[in-house]
Amino acid sequence: MDILLIGGLWLDGTAWDAVTPTLRELGHRPRALTLPATSSTALDDQLAAVLAAVDAAPGPVLLVAHSAACTLGRLAVDARPERIATLVLVGGYPQPDGGRYAEFFDIRDGFMPFPGWAAFEGPDSADLDEGLRQRIAAAAVPVPEQVARGPVRYSDPRRHDVPVMMVCPEFSPAQVRAWVAEGHVPELAAAKHIEYHDFDSGHWPMFTKPAELARLLHTFA
Repeated sequence: MDILLIGGLWLDGTAWDAVTPTLRELGHRPRALTLPATSSTALDDQLAAVLAAVDAAPGPVLLVAHSAACTLGRLAVDARPERIATLVLVGGYPQPDGGRYAEFFDIRDGFMPFPGWAAFEGPDSADLDEGLRQRIAAAAVPVPEQVARGPVRYSDPRRHDVPVMMVCPEFSPAQVRAWVAEGHVPELAAAKHIEYHDFDSGHWPMFTKPAELARLLHTFA
């Protein structure tokens, strides 16, 4: 199956380098996306890059989105509900309609740079050794302001028909269910087919447990 992989904030396609070999061994065609990230890049430009990859696949795809990119994955499902077989959300969930994509950290000179590891102390980064921390920080791609502050707009209710697999690394399925019940995640609440999968890792399992993550994606495919 064609599997498209989108990393979260500051990650390019190389973030999945340790995941894709196992997916290929299991018979899939993975493609890790590096999204445009210049000073003029807007959220719509990144969405267009994802949709181009979806359209280039010979059949429906398994779309995997990590962290803040879970919103980008949901936007892609909204634009191509008939082309995405399943949406996999890893360590994140979609922003609601009318929200902003990722206004989480300070913007400087038109970009949202990686804020440093102090912002992620605790369960998020507990399984990252010093070598991985340095590697991720060194490769971090600053997020364009127009992406981070881009408005989130959905329009096609057929997105709710596409199955969602929620992978829960640094938080538990019970926590996500509580957030949904409390009304914090309307896009998950509206999904007609959703499963929650516990995954024992921090926020970046593509680095800390790549083979295990690949095998889980294989079961979804």
